[in-house]
Amino acid sequence: MRSRLATRSARLVLAAAVVTALAATTACGPEDPSETGAAAPSASTSSSASASASAEGTESGESSDGKGEAEATAGDKSGYGQSCGTNDLDFTVTWEAQPISHYLVTAKAKSGITCYLDVNTPSVSFGSGADGVASPVGQGGEDPIKLSGSSVAYAGINVKTTEGEGGKQFENVIIATSEDDPNPAEVELPDAPTVDKPIVTNWSTKRGEVIPRIV
Repeated sequence: MRSRLATRSARLVLAAAVVTALAATTACGPEDPSETGAAAPSASTSSSASASASAEGTESGESSDGKGEAEATAGDKSGYGQSCGTNDLDFTVTWEAQPISHYLVTAKAKSGITCYLDVNTPSVSFGSGADGVASPVGQGGEDPIKLSGSSVAYAGINVKTTEGEGGKQFENVIIATSEDDPNPAEVELPDAPTVDKPIVTNWSTKRGEVIPRIV
């Protein structure tokens, strides 16, 4: 009788030890996300987060190679084929007395810029009125003209093509590379001429081709 009770007690003790070991193993094992209610991070979520971080870095001014926006854009407009905007150029206007009196416009690309004057005739006006807009006369002309470094382009303006005393005086001329350029330049004239029905030539790299004549 004692032998049977001892055997039964030993079996109960062994069973309890097995249950305890199994419970300990389960408690120490990795949690099942579905049981805890937490979703494991997926590959697509990680990719989206990386893409979002990359986009934020670009918007904050960092280029793809890690350079800041200031370095990437500081005067760096050297790509060939770029059209010259008015704000890409520096303009000067001088008085030319011979062989026919006129104003000579000289356009030069700003430092670090290479661009093309692919609109043949500059937009030139005096004041804001329609009567101050210079009419193109179609003289000279090269299309397109590449401006970079020391290269320049010229255009000629005759501010008064009428006889008599009519017209208005202006101290500045408004110049743009095209009629729809949003950033026209206002350039001071060497004097204050009387303007009446002005005309302007095309751009050219040769000064002798931009002497404005009524044709």
